[in-house]
Amino acid sequence: MDNIVGGIVSIVRTISQILTAGIAIVAFSLLLYGLSFNLRNRVARSFAWIMFCLVIIFSSESFTATATDAQTINMWLRIQWVGIILLPPSYLNFSDALLATTGLPSRWRRKWAIRVTNFISLLLIILLVTPWFLGQLVVDQPPAPHFEPQLLTELFTVFYVLIMILSWINFIRAYRRTVTQSSKRRMLYLTVSAIAPAVGSFPFLLYGSTFAANQQLVFWTLATITNLLLGGFVVVMAYSVAFFGVPWPDRVVKSRLFKWLLRGAITAILTLAVVTIVRRAGEVFGNPYNAFVPIVMVVMILVSEYAITMFYPYLEKWLFFSRDEEDFLMIRSLEDRIITRSDLKQFLEMVLAAVCDLLQTSGAYLLEVNEEGLSKVINTGENHIGSSQLAEIEILISGTEENEEPIIWHNDVLLPIRNGNNGDANIMLGYLGVNDFADQLPLVGDDFAALKTLLERSAMVLRDRQTQETLFRTFERLNPREEMIQQMRAAGRFDRKGVLQVETSIKQSELTQAVKDALTHYWGGPKLTENPLLKFEIVKQELSEEEPNPANALRCVLKNAIEQIKPAGDRRYTGEWLLYNILELKFLEGKKVKEIALKLALSEADLYRKQRVAIEVITNTIVQMELKSIGSKSE
Repeated sequence: MDNIVGGIVSIVRTISQILTAGIAIVAFSLLLYGLSFNLRNRVARSFAWIMFCLVIIFSSESFTATATDAQTINMWLRIQWVGIILLPPSYLNFSDALLATTGLPSRWRRKWAIRVTNFISLLLIILLVTPWFLGQLVVDQPPAPHFEPQLLTELFTVFYVLIMILSWINFIRAYRRTVTQSSKRRMLYLTVSAIAPAVGSFPFLLYGSTFAANQQLVFWTLATITNLLLGGFVVVMAYSVAFFGVPWPDRVVKSRLFKWLLRGAITAILTLAVVTIVRRAGEVFGNPYNAFVPIVMVVMILVSEYAITMFYPYLEKWLFFSRDEEDFLMIRSLEDRIITRSDLKQFLEMVLAAVCDLLQTSGAYLLEVNEEGLSKVINTGENHIGSSQLAEIEILISGTEENEEPIIWHNDVLLPIRNGNNGDANIMLGYLGVNDFADQLPLVGDDFAALKTLLERSAMVLRDRQTQETLFRTFERLNPREEMIQQMRAAGRFDRKGVLQVETSIKQSELTQAVKDALTHYWGGPKLTENPLLKFEIVKQELSEEEPNPANALRCVLKNAIEQIKPAGDRRYTGEWLLYNILELKFLEGKKVKEIALKLALSEADLYRKQRVAIEVITNTIVQMELKSIGSKSE
């Protein structure tokens, strides 16, 4: 009967020791998680410090269980006490960070309480090397090595309990101050789960060694249950803390944390458990370190990683993306199917190479017609197309948009490329240029049919390229706005004033694009009514009871900015009036590009370049107006 009980005690003790090492692994994994993703947030930093204490406590306990001589056991137990002593100030700092996150920063009492607690803990760590804090080391008494308590040990116990009570008072205050329902639920998870590390880390053998020695099965069973609950509650704590200070949606936070634990902590714990079982089974047969130990370790790691790679996408979709499955699948498919700029460039290179092979020419190039004029997309072979040549070609092709015939430029041939999709055959997309081919026109027969096919391929690519560029520009404009929304969501989870404290400034490149969009839809359109400039102070000042329309207020600001760059005197069509005339004629009067270019004696390409300069000038003018408005308001 005693042998059966002894065998059961040995099995339960082994499970408890595996769980102890597992807690150290989980804590270390969560420490790395906090250091990797949201280290800038104070709550995450203080939680990482608690995880550091747990790593010290439970890794030292694991090393103690495998040590045999008293000197090594004494060293590891004292290292374990370093983590225990650091735990109370870590909890107090963590609870203070939670309160500060909910909009109640520490004035002086909580700050000084943290400083005094840290000082006391530092003093106690110094006393660890003396015989005054810890008593005699007990090694030969079951169930595990431990120190006898001293007077200072009992005083530390009072200190430990007192600081934990103060921390929980802060937890409760933070819970009551939390704003949203989901944040309140997570704060409740955090408040309840934080009890486990505080209770499970205390060395109860200081006061219960006699009971533990007499009831080893009960002790190891309680230790196993405690370690199991502690590991689970530490993960719950990490789940609650993972939402602090990050701008990601909730589903991303959950998925990232879950995958981190699967690939790190869970894989390591399973490997450790199997290796420990194999080694203990080898001890029964007198060969603890047999060849199966490294083999089982490698196999377990590979099997775990394989299972995660194969089944995690389905698990992720079921757990975190079930409500948004259609959107999630569409985004995933877009990532797999989208054609990048490099992909388009490679395809165009193949088309031009095919043209050169077909016509036996020294080179070819592709020109695109866009809102800024004519631009070179790509070339192969000889390259003699620069900015001056582009301007010359623009003058040559001016007024030939309806012409289907090839255009001769020097000895090159420019073949029109039109959009034949959905019946829009009259839309000019660009020109396919062929070097030194003018004397070989016209083409007939199979060569003509093959060239026509290549022109259709070029039209398809140019059309898709324009669509892709529009898509990428949309993503570029959308990204900072979505990021700002996510930042406001993160700031407002636990503090109702956090939404107002997020920086909403616009970068210079984004501001220039916003000004261009507003001017493009000056007389109405979504680029004006949904423009980021509507948030500017100068626009808000234009709003009044007589003019409550934000779009009209923005229109007034744009007009004032244009008037500020207007030269003195009567209007002329000279160089000093050029930028003003471009803005006035193009956006305020809505005249066509050709008409403006003719009136200002410019080529269309030069007009577009000057237009970009004018928009940058207007952007800087609006920035100065905004800074002046903010300065006068603050005064």
